[in-house]
Amino acid sequence: MTAAFGGLLRFNGAQPPKSLNAYVDNSNYTAMMFDLVYSKLLSADSKTTDLAPSLANAWEVSPDGRRFTFRIDPRAKWSDGKSVTAADVKWTFDAVMDPKSDTGPWKSTMGFFESPETPDERTVIFRKKGDSPKDWRDILNCSMFWILPRHVFEGKDFNKLNIVGAVSGCAYVISRAEPLVETELTRHGRWWCQDFPQWRGQYNFDRILFRYYADNENAFEAFKKGKLDVYPVYTARIYANETGSEKFRRNWIVKRRVRNQAPVGFQGFAMNMRRKPFDDVRVRKAMAKLVDRATMNTTMMNGAYFLLRSYYPDLYDTKHPCANPNWDYDVEGAKKLLKEAGYEKGFAFTFLSRSSTEDKFLSLFNHALTECGIKMSIVRKDFAGWMRDMDSFDYDMTWAAWGSGTVKYPELQWSGAEASRRGSNNITGFKNDEVDALIAAEKSMMSAAERNAAYRRIDALVAAEVPYVLLWQTDSTRLLYWNKFGMPETVLSKFDREESVISYWWYDRDRAEELDESVRENGFLPQAEEIVNYDEGGAK
Repeated sequence: MTAAFGGLLRFNGAQPPKSLNAYVDNSNYTAMMFDLVYSKLLSADSKTTDLAPSLANAWEVSPDGRRFTFRIDPRAKWSDGKSVTAADVKWTFDAVMDPKSDTGPWKSTMGFFESPETPDERTVIFRKKGDSPKDWRDILNCSMFWILPRHVFEGKDFNKLNIVGAVSGCAYVISRAEPLVETELTRHGRWWCQDFPQWRGQYNFDRILFRYYADNENAFEAFKKGKLDVYPVYTARIYANETGSEKFRRNWIVKRRVRNQAPVGFQGFAMNMRRKPFDDVRVRKAMAKLVDRATMNTTMMNGAYFLLRSYYPDLYDTKHPCANPNWDYDVEGAKKLLKEAGYEKGFAFTFLSRSSTEDKFLSLFNHALTECGIKMSIVRKDFAGWMRDMDSFDYDMTWAAWGSGTVKYPELQWSGAEASRRGSNNITGFKNDEVDALIAAEKSMMSAAERNAAYRRIDALVAAEVPYVLLWQTDSTRLLYWNKFGMPETVLSKFDREESVISYWWYDRDRAEELDESVRENGFLPQAEEIVNYDEGGAK
């Protein structure tokens, strides 16, 4: 099948973002939108992850590895026809690094460079700061950030940029935003490299709607009613037990489970180690013993997940087995730890929640807490409110999930320097001198095997301190979608998850007409293979 332009995609955008500026809103979904609207100096090949041209068509690294020069492609244009220049790159870098900008995670990776030099309109030079160590990711850190149009945003509060209707540097423009409801992106047709070979078959939809819902259950109900076209499934019960209706049996809605080489992240109950009682590792270990993960997985999630014992689960295999502690449910063991920590009579804390889907898990957790005399109060906020509290570390315990990438950045979550930086990913306040030393040493490791060994050691040290009660994870992407789209045989790209839908799928007019006819006549559509393995070439 050949990709074609046209049509509308309505996508579950999870909970409403606090900002459409992905530098400020540290959310995967906001990043998805920004990837559609703004480009970076370089891109990554979707099959090899090798660096590839984007806004820059040439680059070089000095022999000492401390100077990085990029040449802006002379064809690069903004959607208003103005040329992309080195000044746009410099302005974006300086705006992100401005102390007034709430861009914590970006400051940690971009902060090793001086403000870039712009000797002419097409040349950008990044230099490492004098005291910054050489890092094997340096070329990534100074080339893989979104470039914004200086002539549009200069002089405005970076934390409050109005992205709606703004000039675009990629295939789409954010054409409309209805707060708390949806954000619309429109393919503007003026992307300067739309016809380049590396982008053929991508960015096909005329319009994309990110629709927001208070929780996944509400989103699923909207999906079944046809208000969403694609629903990435994060709840095992929905995938296993809620997909037996006529719409599924008649293949109007398709059910797929895709396994590719996307790195596996982690999720868990994050504990704020800056505050009592979670500043005591014995209390954190007790919390890990009071979460009955096995029962939750079996009774609430159909056993669809593997239980985590690592923050980097994709680094382990039969040659490198994980030796981190595996926290089994053990109330008596938890009581013993609490007694050692001086909390024999318990304590009170607040759990910051952002979705009602967490309630059933917290109810079982609360039963165990009560046995230990611990009182948990649940405070629920929407995603934007939750993010504000995370930015200022104003919480006791919360549920947090983190994705992973083909390139690891352990400093973002585990560096002691990030523990006090507003808006950082180190939400637990984790600090460990040995981890900091490993993070510093890892920067100069040119061998992937050596780096992976360092990551595993970092993982062991972090796991021993229990900043999170690790929960569970899956190694596949579960998708439900209305049967009106074309897609590659592999469904998703090699290293991505549901974000591939937005970039690689297309509206298939013939299939859409067949779906409409089948719904009218209560008919059946052909069945698609549910299981898709990328490494085997797709569905079998």
